[in-house]
Parts: sequence; structure tokens; C-alpha cells
Amino acid sequence: MGTASAVSPPPTRRSGSTGLAGSLAIVGLWRREFTGYSRVHLTADVLAGLNVGAVSLPLALAFGVASGATAAAGLVTAIISGLVMGFLGGAPFQVSGPTGAMAAILVGITATYGLPGMWLAGAMAGLIIMGLGLFRMGRLIQFIPSPVIVGFTSGIALVIASGQLDNVLGLEVGNFPQQYLHLIAVIENLGKIDWHAIVVTAIVIGTMVTVPRWNRNIPASLLGIALATIVANVLEWPVHMIGHIPRTILLPDRLDPSSITLDGVAMLVAPAMSIAVLASIKSLLCGTVGGNLTGVKMNNDQELIALGLGNLIIPFLGGVPASAAVARTSVAIRSGGRTRLVPIIHGLVLLAAALLIGPALERVPLAALGGVLLVTSVRVNDWVTMRFFVHRRLWHAVAVMLVTMVATYVFNLTQAVVIGMVVSVLWFVRQASVIDVSRQPVDGTRMKERGQELRGDHPGVEVVYVTGPLFFGNISTFLEALEDVPTSTALILSLRGMPTLDAVGVQAIEETILRQHHGGGSVHLVGLQPASRRRLERSGVLERMGTGRVHWSADQAITAIDAEQHAVDADTPAPHS
Repeated sequence: MGTASAVSPPPTRRSGSTGLAGSLAIVGLWRREFTGYSRVHLTADVLAGLNVGAVSLPLALAFGVASGATAAAGLVTAIISGLVMGFLGGAPFQVSGPTGAMAAILVGITATYGLPGMWLAGAMAGLIIMGLGLFRMGRLIQFIPSPVIVGFTSGIALVIASGQLDNVLGLEVGNFPQQYLHLIAVIENLGKIDWHAIVVTAIVIGTMVTVPRWNRNIPASLLGIALATIVANVLEWPVHMIGHIPRTILLPDRLDPSSITLDGVAMLVAPAMSIAVLASIKSLLCGTVGGNLTGVKMNNDQELIALGLGNLIIPFLGGVPASAAVARTSVAIRSGGRTRLVPIIHGLVLLAAALLIGPALERVPLAALGGVLLVTSVRVNDWVTMRFFVHRRLWHAVAVMLVTMVATYVFNLTQAVVIGMVVSVLWFVRQASVIDVSRQPVDGTRMKERGQELRGDHPGVEVVYVTGPLFFGNISTFLEALEDVPTSTALILSLRGMPTLDAVGVQAIEETILRQHHGGGSVHLVGLQPASRRRLERSGVLERMGTGRVHWSADQAITAIDAEQHAVDADTPAPHS
């Protein structure tokens, strides 16, 4: 699967693609992946799949409950994600399933629209994600600024943590559309705290924190849940358990096709967009992380197609929307897996768990799952990037991150991303609007030192140097700097330091040209960048300026003006004495 693999991959070769099958991206991925595949590689994949399955089991149960559904729903989601998304995914290393980030927004959707609404929104999101992949929009992730991604990730961590306070404290407060309402309900019921639940949570957290320090190969979350479950059941503590887990992947409670209506679809467009945005972002980010670890580049569009198809199927089985998971993907890579058989085997392991050890899973305390999620809420934060922002004193990035984080917690993911993007754009406009407009008279002495002899002093010629982009955010600064330039002068605009201009910038230059012409003066443009020149040509500005008014340097413009004025003086008859 990658450079971290304990088994060296066989040499790969590119085979020709012919016919319909060869035109499909997934077929090409399969061919490259399994060329030279051997029993040694199969053994490595099986062991990696077993390891990922052990890590995924407690997370699947926890995220199912955290989504406002059931532990069984999380388990079904992990099974189908491993089988469908693993088989059709855009990379051999990607492991998908229910995630804390997804649970953070699903719990609000479930509280508002119920489980049927959440299922329908998930299916709609699947169609949206498939559309993104089919229309090759897998690169859209690069247009979301890093502070926005870090901010909504931290906001999701807050949602996960606060959403589990009732399970951790042994309270029953129900689900709420917004997490701050859930937090208020928990605070109002603090007098009903059950210390048994707190101890169960502490056992899980303690195990997850300490065990990796001794042996990172042991699935600490699974061990912690096992210990907490044994303690709670042996001592017969009155804590809430997971409850019934059906011995099937077709759950009794699932999306019924006959219940889908146009009104329901219209009502769930916004939640579906939230799910689609989050699933796409998290999966593509996970693909980037996995690609960095393995050196294998993911096919983003194929990954979105697989992700969309999986999320379209899952609601009809009773599961919750899924996305790729960085932690499980990293485990797959570190375990020596090589191909997409790893997520598939992981799905089969979870299927076996549901069928064979369902009675044991039913006795797992909800507080134990809450402990897993509390640790997850801490680990999900991008602490490295946060420290980078602070240590480098990138306060604008910190501001965008904090705004997005708060918006994620108070509103929803889609609104948070939009708010974060708007703040980022406004900050960029503010930074980009810095423009320097400086004026200098013609220096005949300097021109002479350069070997360019002028015929006069030219007091009516002024050079203006513009540095910075010229666009709607700084047009007023540009025009104000030219207000007191006499309209009778020959104005030289040196634009070498202007990388670009927008339509408003074109309009400002044209207004300046017309103003000088009406006053008897002229405008010469110097050092135009290719893109700016093309824009001025298309708009007809250069044509209206007249010939000989665009130059490479200010010296050339001054020389041209000098020659032009000398010719005018020569044609002017001397006055009679």
C-alpha cells in the first residue's frame, strides 16, 4: 500500500487500455494495483485488514450512537463503506466509514428531521457527491483555505465533545438541532450525574491514553471498551447499554423508498449539501494524507464516485452517511497493507463481528463509547497547523480559524464554511487592496547620464509609478493620487508593478485617459504586464489612446514625448516682431 509497508510491492507496469473497460478509471487502478500480486502481498493485506477492523469496531459503534442513530447503524455503515467504497475507491489505501466529523452534523439533522430525514439527506448527498466525481470536480478542495478547514475541524471536535457529555455523565437529555442547546440541557441536569458512567468513561480514556505509550500495535480503544464493559457488567452497574444489534446488515429501521416525496427532498436540500460538502472535503483530505504516506496519488474523481455510491446505498440499509477516515487509513498503511483488499477485509471483519459477537456488543455501555469520542475529539484537531499559525504570528489565519470554529458549533457546517470563506476573501481583498501610487517629475540630468539627451526641461511631463493590483478595492486610492495632476500635462503611468487589474481598474485607466485628453494633455502607459495589456486591448482602451502611447520603459516614454513636443515646436511659426 505504501512506503511504510512491511512487504515490498512488486514492480508495476503500465498496460494498454482498450475497449470500454479500459476507458474506466477504476479498471486502470485495479490493473496497476494487482499487477504482480502474490501470496505474500495477500497475507500482508489480510493482516492489515484484521488490524483495521479491530480499530474500526469501537469507532463504528460510537459514531453510530453519536449520529443520533444506533450502534448497529454505525456498524452497518462501516461494513458497507469498506465493501463498496473500498472496492471502487480512487486509492488503494483509503478506508471509509462513520466518522466523528460526520456524526457532529448528523446529530443535529436527526434531531430536526428525524432518522428518516437523515437517511434521505444522506442518499441525496450521495447523488451530489457522485455528480461531483462524474463532472471531474475533485480538485475543488484546493479552493478552500487551510484556516477554514482547520477551523471547521476544530468546531466539529467541539460538537463531538459536547454531544457526548450526557453519555459520559450518565444523563438523558435527548438530541437537539444545535449543540449549544444540548450543552444547556446538560448543565441544567448536572444534579443527576451518575458516577458509574464517569468511571466507565475514565477506564476507556485511561486505556486509550496509556496503552499506545507501551505498544502502538494494540487497538487501545477496543481494549478500553472491553475492560469498561467487563467492569460494568460484572459489578452490575446501572449504566445505559448499546442495546439490541440485529444479526443482519439490513436493519429494521431504514430508508423506505415509498416514503420519499418531492416536498421532503426540497426540505432536505440544505442538510444534504452539508453532508456532501463534509464527506467530500474529509475524503479528499484523507486521500492527500494517505498519498503523502505512500507516494501513491489518489484519483479524486473516482474516489468521489465511490463515496457517493456508498452513501446512496447505506441509508436503504439503515446506516448513516460516511466519509474516509484518516486514523483508519493511517492504520491500514502502517500495518503493511498494499491494496484495496484491506478496506474490503476490514468490512468483512466487521460483518463477522455483527453476526458472531452481537450479544457481547449489546452489553457495551454508552459511557464507554462516550470515552472513545472524547479522546477522538481531542485527536481530530490539526494541532500542528494551529501551532504553525500561532508561532508564525499569522493572526489573520487564526482569526479565520476561530470564526469558522465558532460558526461550526453554533450553526452548521455549510454555513460555517461559507462564513469562513467570506472572512478569508474579505481579508484577502483588504491585503490585496494595498497599492502604492508615487509621482516623480522628469529628471533631465538622470536621462543625460543614461545617454538620452532631451531637448527641453519638460515641466509638463509627470511620471506616476503604480505598484500593486488595480481593482475595485483600491480604485479610490488610485484616482485620489491623480486628482491634482494637471490635465494639460503628459502623464506617464508606469504599470510594471501592477500584476493585474479588473474591469473597474480598466474603467479607472480609461477615465484618466479621457480626463487628460479633455484638458489638452495625454497619457502614456509603460511596462504593461501581458495579461493587463490583453485586457486593455480587448476593452478598446489602447485603441482610443492613439498610436505610440504604449512603451516598455518610462525613459522610452519620456523620449517619445520629447520628440513629439519638439516636432510641435518646429511646426509652430515664430511670432512677428
